[in-house]
Parts: sequence; C-alpha cells; structure tokens
Amino acid sequence: MTWLPRPVFNAEHDQFRAEVRKFYEREIVPNHAQWEKDGVVPRAAWKKAGDAGFLCATMPEEYGGSGVDRLYSAVLIEEQSRANTSGPGFSLHSDIVAPYILSYGTEAQKREWLPKMAKGEAIGAIAMTEPGTGSDLQGVRTSAIRDGDEYVINGQKTFITNGQNADLVILVVKTDPKQGSKGISLLLVEATRPGFTKGRNLEKLGMHAQDTSELFFADVRVPVSNLLGKEEGQGFYQLMKELAWERLQVAIGAVANAEAALQWTADYTKERKAFGQPIANFQNTRFKLAELKSQVQVARTFVDRCLELVVKGELDATAGAMAKYWCSDLQNNLLNECLQLHGGYGFMWEYPITRAYADARVQKIYAGTNEIMKELISRTL
Repeated sequence: MTWLPRPVFNAEHDQFRAEVRKFYEREIVPNHAQWEKDGVVPRAAWKKAGDAGFLCATMPEEYGGSGVDRLYSAVLIEEQSRANTSGPGFSLHSDIVAPYILSYGTEAQKREWLPKMAKGEAIGAIAMTEPGTGSDLQGVRTSAIRDGDEYVINGQKTFITNGQNADLVILVVKTDPKQGSKGISLLLVEATRPGFTKGRNLEKLGMHAQDTSELFFADVRVPVSNLLGKEEGQGFYQLMKELAWERLQVAIGAVANAEAALQWTADYTKERKAFGQPIANFQNTRFKLAELKSQVQVARTFVDRCLELVVKGELDATAGAMAKYWCSDLQNNLLNECLQLHGGYGFMWEYPITRAYADARVQKIYAGTNEIMKELISRTL
C-alpha cells in the first residue's frame, strides 16, 4: 500500500527503522502470544532491546543512550505498533520515565538510573493514577510527608504500566496536601523499599502481555534526595511540561497501527470470497477502504508535522491534545470498520485485527481521556 513520502525522516532514520523492524520480527512477534498468556514480558526481552540500543536512545551518550533525536523514538513506537505487539512497555520506559529523570534529576540520579535503564537492567514506571483519580491529577491523595531527611509515603496507585517489572517508579505524591496542585511533587521510589508492595497484575480488555498493576505504599521511607526537581511542589508543572510529547506518542502509535490494520484488511478482502468473488470486488468494500486510507493519510500528515515541531522543541499542549484525541479516535473507528470487513473471523483472537481492536480501546483513555483533550483544546478558542 502506497503513502505520501515522509520527508521528516532521513536516510539514517530509515536505516534505523529497518533494524528495529528486524528486531521485532525476530525477538518480539514470535513470543508475543505466549506473553499474552503470561500477562508480562520477560526481563530477558528488555535486556535484548537494551543490548540492541533500542531503549533510552534519546538519552545522552554519557548516560548510556545514543543521543539521537526524538524521531528515532517515533520510529520505535511506529514499528512496535506496526508489529501489533502491545506488550513491551518500552516507550513509557524510554520516552516518559527517562526524560523526567534527565530533565529534573540530579547528576547522581541520572548516573544511577539512566545507564541501567538504557541497558534494560532497570525497568521504569510512572505512577499517577489512583483508584479515585484519573485525569484530574490535582486530586491525588498519595502523600509523602517529610520526616527529617526522609519522606514517608502512604497511598496507592492503579493501572500502572510496567508495574510488575518495575525497579524504579516515578511517584506522583502530595508533599503538601493542603496546597492542591502546588503541593504535588515527583519522587523516585525504588521497588526494593520496605512497605512498597506490588499488587495484582490487572486483567484487561486488551494489552494482555502488558503488566499493568496496582501499587501500594505503607510508610515507605525514601531520602529527600529522591525528590525530582530542586524543591517540593514542582510536580504539577513538571507533568504538564512533558505531556505534549507523551500525548503525541499515543498518536504516533495510533496511526502506525491503523496503517498496519488497513493493510491486513486489504489483503484479507482480496483473499476472502463471497458469492463467487473476492469481497474486495464489491463496491462497498472498495469505497470503505478508500475512505479509511484517506483518513489515515490525513492523520499521518498531521502527526509528521507535529514531529517536526518536536524536533524544534516547539510542540505545544494544544497540538499534542489534538493529535492524541483525533488519532486515537481514528484508530478505534478504523479498527471497528476493518474488523467488520473480516466478518466472523474478526471476532477470533488468532487474527491480528481482533487483538488490535481490543488493544486500541485504551488509547482514548490514558494520557488524559479524549474528553479532557477536547476541554484543553476548547480553552484556546
């Protein structure tokens, strides 16, 4: 299937993409069905990704990364989505957790964690959501009260990606529960800390290979040196500053997965026969696929423009919100239409369209619900 050229990428990005695609075809795709049954991606797969240079690639070389631009991150996200392998939480680890440490961590924190994360020796997670708090981060109740040279943490988090595997968690806490958003801070919490308990690995509609967990904190003590940032109360600002890129990551994966699903469906309709001819011969099928291809191309063009802004450091919160909501909506609508064109086989788990349909539903929820994205966009009108 042909698409418009993508000048945002150069020859080096294309070479990197070929290497990433081979890695997924060799190391991830053949094992993913078993990982879905296990509910977790084994640490050995993380180590292989680290050895290949596919973790924390944008981190500076002095901290174990390759020092490349975020277009390399986009390639990694796209190839994982294209392969329909939702299990590995590589992008959250590399492009959400690691950048927080790089941007706000002390030199000691960066040297302690980033090289290990780049090698796949330490796995990162970020814990924002609580049982009663989702998109409204100001409402978090997990507290970290200072006691001398330590913080004492109490509370719980849920829906935490990489929760079972995590060695390090960036924890969103209230260091001053009376101050609302001004009382929010980010703390680094090692999984080995007494009182830190990983709860059950949650059973989900999709993303069955992704370990998504509850986390509990009962009088967990961490040194004040585990604070991210120079002082308490900066957490909300830190979270907001990174969210545009985080939300664009959702859009990047959504469009790549939509492209792949459209290709699977086009191939299927050419092979599947009804009334003595391939169903691709029916006008309804051709017109539907034409509509979907046009929509994906429009989405791809917008995402690529956003990527150009990312490289320049100019992507704003509004564009990130637009990309996240519109592309995840498109992905879900496209997968619904493509599943319909598969007929009964679209309901069978062995078909990639079925797994993609289940996996994609959360795209409209995490990183801020699409309703929240529309609220943010509406404030610019």
